Amino acid sequence: MNTEYLNPLRWNKSLLISLLAACIAIWFLFFDTYSLMTKIQLENQKDDLIERTAEYHEKAAELEKKIEELENNPDLIEKIAREDYGMKKPDETVYKVKKTDE
Repeated sequence: MNTEYLNPLRWNKSLLISLLAACIAIWFLFFDTYSLMTKIQLENQKDDLIERTAEYHEKAAELEKKIEELENNPDLIEKIAREDYGMKKPDETVYKVKKTDE
């Protein structure tokens, strides 16, 4: 049996270089710490975080607007105090009316 083709020293140099380059490319694409797969996952996480940050900025703007309304509108404060906290003025009598479904 001819085992000459199994000896790597007798292989064509361009084949060896191509094989080495392919192994290195596969290593960097899939197995390395900074692989292409890791970069894609990190990019997706970055996009998600940017979206969440934008949502939080919108919520913060809404809350700032609400704070400004509360600071400048005493009628709104009174409405919230009456409806949400059941507060009343000292000389008032509050009657709660229950609605019945017929």
